[in-house]
Amino acid sequence: MNDKSATALPRGAVAREVERHRNGVAVRVRDAIAEEIPIAFVYNERPHAVMMATPVDLEDFALGFSLSEGIIDSAAQFEKVEVAEALAGIELHIAIPEVKAAVLEDRVRELTGRTGCGLCGAQTLDAAVRHPPAVDGAAEVHEGALRQALGEMQQRQVVNAATGAVHAAAWANLDGSVALLREDVGRHNALDKLIGAMQRAGVDPHEGFLVVTSRASYEMVMKAATVGIGFLVAISAPTALAIALAQEADVTLIGFARADGYGVYANGRRLIAAAAQASGPPQRAGRQPAEHGA
Repeated sequence: MNDKSATALPRGAVAREVERHRNGVAVRVRDAIAEEIPIAFVYNERPHAVMMATPVDLEDFALGFSLSEGIIDSAAQFEKVEVAEALAGIELHIAIPEVKAAVLEDRVRELTGRTGCGLCGAQTLDAAVRHPPAVDGAAEVHEGALRQALGEMQQRQVVNAATGAVHAAAWANLDGSVALLREDVGRHNALDKLIGAMQRAGVDPHEGFLVVTSRASYEMVMKAATVGIGFLVAISAPTALAIALAQEADVTLIGFARADGYGVYANGRRLIAAAAQASGPPQRAGRQPAEHGA
């Protein structure tokens, strides 16, 4: 907990009073707390889903969610979004081609998504477990770039530094420099915001890699593959379904990423390990047994 005033906080954090106990002594301080409010997605005036999220980068959120959930096929179909404050939260009024909006009639409307929900609007197993096409053209990534990105990412998580309560998703260039980063209380929300930001910036999803501060669940792999991202690095563990989808969609999946190591769980041929860089022809890290340590 950090004793901060409201004026010192980044967007997405608010100050609240808390009684802090240390070594038997209680004091009241102003602490930085992550915001979490309902965000309603309304397509062509049809309510679709309500997500609990951090109310920043909402235009990116609207675009990224629309793409990663397969509501639209490309950013060109995202006509506009209007952010409207409501009594209970925020509404995102999104305009898309009517033929795309009509498809949403087959999904549950006005569905409340908990923080981190990644299957919003799905009524059937087939709808929930989508199978995006295999990712083509993703570039190789050097092990050193992973370490570089992990270090830069931590330094740029301003809301988490203040609150300790939010996830981040970052897009790193092939040299490991972090080009874009978005934060949110929900890991899926952070990824959707990043996807939207990448589209707005014209980023090629083949020329870099994705790093997330959460576990690599199925939904994270699905969202990445849906928009053509073929290299996903998570600082926590993957799930079995995430590994299966990564193998199917040809996504390189790295888990337990740390400065001193990582685990390769799927399609390691794109990762060039340090030993491969030092001598001889490139040897892919994916040809080595997968690691499972923390």
